[in-house]
Amino acid sequence: MIYLDHAATSLLKPVAVERAVSRALRTMASPGRGSHEPAMLAAETVYRCREAAAALFHMEEPERVVFTMNATHGLNIAIISLASEGSRVLISGFEHNAVTRPLHALGVKLQVAGRKLFDPEDTLRSFAAAIPSSDLVVCTAVSNVFGYRLPIQEIAELCRREGVPLVVDASQAAGVLDLDFPALGAAFMAMPGHKGLLGPQGTGLLLCGRETKPLLFGGSGSESREQTMPETLPDRLEAGTHNVCGIAGLMAGIEYVRARGTEEILRHESALLRQSIRLLRGADCQLFTGAPSTQTGVLSLRSPRFDCETLAARLGDRGICVRSGLHCAPLAHESAGTLESGTLRLSFSPLLDAGSVSKACVALRQLLGADS
Repeated sequence: MIYLDHAATSLLKPVAVERAVSRALRTMASPGRGSHEPAMLAAETVYRCREAAAALFHMEEPERVVFTMNATHGLNIAIISLASEGSRVLISGFEHNAVTRPLHALGVKLQVAGRKLFDPEDTLRSFAAAIPSSDLVVCTAVSNVFGYRLPIQEIAELCRREGVPLVVDASQAAGVLDLDFPALGAAFMAMPGHKGLLGPQGTGLLLCGRETKPLLFGGSGSESREQTMPETLPDRLEAGTHNVCGIAGLMAGIEYVRARGTEEILRHESALLRQSIRLLRGADCQLFTGAPSTQTGVLSLRSPRFDCETLAARLGDRGICVRSGLHCAPLAHESAGTLESGTLRLSFSPLLDAGSVSKACVALRQLLGADS
């Protein structure tokens, strides 16, 4: 099997992640639910993961790292904390449904800026014009469909200048780009644990720079007499039993990212991207690519001969795992002009080797008719 769907889920993981999950299953209970050894070991592991995440994102307060089920969970918390019906919310033209659906459900007044693919200058101009009249900005750092690196640092600076809170969707950026949360000055930054951070599914992080509203209510292991959620983080946002096994695996994934470094991970994935573009040039397909500085290790394409689902299925028959369709981001496809066709997406992992990418591209060329 050749796995090229890292942007959806990091199936290829460090061995330490599997070992950490297995150890937690055997030895850990739940933090804050006892003073016995299994509970205390769980509490220690959860806190160590919080510390590791805080260090990765240059934060001095680990308690502002909140565990979530996924990025969608974190984005919902961030959005309900800052927006309400009628709020003027500005988003990019490349947002995921994890952003757009909560905003539509709230009934906000939505404005879209920056719809040109791989054009950070246009994105910045659009945001600069629209931010002053906005109550909230929600923006992805990297498009999950195209790997487009939006100029998130510059957008954050514009938001700070105008005093408009910013929520960053770091789903495709965490573990790949060096994200300095305090320097961004964002209100919140949400991410999954199971993509670039190489952790298990069912994990996520929300970095908090503002006051929050709980999305879930229930036991927190603290202030149990009160019938309101605790005021302090992280307990305020972590109702119910923690996914301790997932958090243990997430900590191992974060430690791998910190040891290898985001700069090296980006270099490796970008090399695989360039290799794929080189091998697929001349094939009967449209490749969606930008300047190297504007794209991470994600490559979308479409073929005039096959719909993307058929092409993905045929690759799957050959043991090559890719994703096809709209990738839960119809707005991004609308911006890029691919809403009707969707795309076939190849996405790369720090644990993927060049030989596997070469075999996958050769198979794809054969299917597209380039070598017939």
